Amino acid sequence: MVAVIVPRTGRQLQRYNNDHERIVVGCIPYRMKDNALEVLVISAQRKGKGMLFPKGGWESDEKIQDAALRETIEEAGVSGDVEAKLGKWCFKSKGNDAYYEGHMFPLLVNEELDDWPEKHIRQRHWMSAAKAKESCQYGWMKEALDLLVKRLQPTN
Repeated sequence: MVAVIVPRTGRQLQRYNNDHERIVVGCIPYRMKDNALEVLVISAQRKGKGMLFPKGGWESDEKIQDAALRETIEEAGVSGDVEAKLGKWCFKSKGNDAYYEGHMFPLLVNEELDDWPEKHIRQRHWMSAAKAKESCQYGWMKEALDLLVKRLQPTN
């Protein structure tokens, strides 16, 4: 039996911080392939706006890790184990003058879905962390990626 994933819509349950900034959460999906780190990036909804990591609103009826996983399933069509938070950032939207509070988590991918809610509006690509950093349009996401790479490096 195939499960149908229905994306959430609307902002009725959206969380905001004390400065009235929308709180967004996301994941950096990753895997190890031939002993090398690969991360999954997705295309922005608007053509020509580059690549990014899946993220979206954290709603009031969810735990933060559950919201990050939900957004990753909806936007990138992958699931897995959400790991310890990489950090929290305050950033300005590229599309308007709004500020946001963003939280990012690593997601060790253990399943790639053939169908997911945003399959027809986004592309997904596995690539090296270095290539992802070049193609990502958001400074705060690049910082989160740097933290993930550092976290996954073996200690001597």
